[in-house]
Amino acid sequence: MKESTRSRVVFALLAGTLRPVFNVFLKKHWQGAENLPQDSGFIVCPNHVTEVDPVVVGHFLYNQGHPPHFMAKASLFKAPVLGPALKYSNQVPVERVTTGAAGSLNAAGKALAAGRALVIYPEGTLTRDPDLWPMKGRTGAARLALQTGVPVIPVAHWGSQDLLPRYAKRPSLFPRKEVQLVVGKPVDLSEFAGRPITKAVLDAATDRIMSDLTDMVAKLRGAQPPAERWDPVSKGQKQIGRSFEADKPKEAGQ
Repeated sequence: MKESTRSRVVFALLAGTLRPVFNVFLKKHWQGAENLPQDSGFIVCPNHVTEVDPVVVGHFLYNQGHPPHFMAKASLFKAPVLGPALKYSNQVPVERVTTGAAGSLNAAGKALAAGRALVIYPEGTLTRDPDLWPMKGRTGAARLALQTGVPVIPVAHWGSQDLLPRYAKRPSLFPRKEVQLVVGKPVDLSEFAGRPITKAVLDAATDRIMSDLTDMVAKLRGAQPPAERWDPVSKGQKQIGRSFEADKPKEAGQ
């Protein structure tokens, strides 16, 4: 069984609360739902431009009969109201920068084995690219796909940043915004199947995922992406968090 009764109830409550609100302020154009698997768990890899993206992607998946399960920051599970909602809807807590990350992948693997749709943002956070193109990906989604053999489904969307710009404090509600979302065919990772999961393999598989996703975003935007994906590390930026500035090394004696 994909969902417990408690999980279905929580999803129904969340959908009943959030969908009417977002329908008022956001007009949606969805394409490619036929590319979603129907008989197995799968990994959804969307681009990430603003904090409302999970609601946009989750709304789409729920409407297609696939309650969304996100790799969510473990700290969110401790928050009032939100924490219980995440827990009882079987979301997956993830430790992004600690030794708990391996345990997070194990929990994600169990969700996929149960036939669920697992959403993993391959960039790991909101893109740092100045023009909001998909940046260099992190290897968690590729590792999980190669370990489990489940398909990776790229989902590109554009327009949610008009409702809430990246890291903005207030949404721009009027006039009504539009978001386009398209589901791609499964990423072809067949050349990596059966090979040892080395760093080189993970990097190459991740690049394949990001390439497919970037091509889809480019078609939605009607624009040419940069020749090289933005890399926060090489740009001296933090990989996570609201501040893009890298931590300054402490001086001796501090």
